[in-house]
Amino acid sequence: MRGRPVQHDQPGGETDKRTLRREFLGVRNRLTTDVVGESATALAGHALRLPELARARTVAAYVSVGTEPGTRALLDALLTRGVRVLLPALLPDNDLDWGTYAGADSLTEVRHGGKMALFEPSGELLGPDAVLGADVVLLPGLAVDARGMRLGRGGGSYDRVLTRLERAGAHPALVVLLYDTEVVARVPAEAHDRPVLAVVTPSGARRFTGS
Repeated sequence: MRGRPVQHDQPGGETDKRTLRREFLGVRNRLTTDVVGESATALAGHALRLPELARARTVAAYVSVGTEPGTRALLDALLTRGVRVLLPALLPDNDLDWGTYAGADSLTEVRHGGKMALFEPSGELLGPDAVLGADVVLLPGLAVDARGMRLGRGGGSYDRVLTRLERAGAHPALVVLLYDTEVVARVPAEAHDRPVLAVVTPSGARRFTGS
């Protein structure tokens, strides 16, 4: 994706995070269907070449919606490789349960209140702790900075996932999927935020040595 990077020079607290989220979402919302589709194909190619994904047996992922960086091509490629792919189901308290992906027919569209409809696994749910068995966790986000700190959407669901992993002593590779202009110098970070190992964009992958 080409475009004007969002300015981010004055990181601060949650107020600054909300402002940045609106700005990044505003850029995404102007993307065309063609750009989103082309970006998804390129992103999948780069992601599949990551060593952590190449040797993974279980990957916790998610189904992109709207103008998010597309994940469908990546999910299907992982499935073709024989990887066990876990997808989240949003719980009433914003925590995530997990189910197994078995292709497009294994998804159901779910609308949670006034939120955007999500595509979730339609089969048996395995419990929130199923993510502990993942070798790689693919994270949604809106931006990542030079330290590997991720700016999420603010719902807190993946903060719970990361806390669950930490408490269990599980250390999967954390990878965020973004557009090129969403890799920035710095985003606001709080004490509970954790860096990711790598970011994958339509133009390539970048690893963060401090994570």
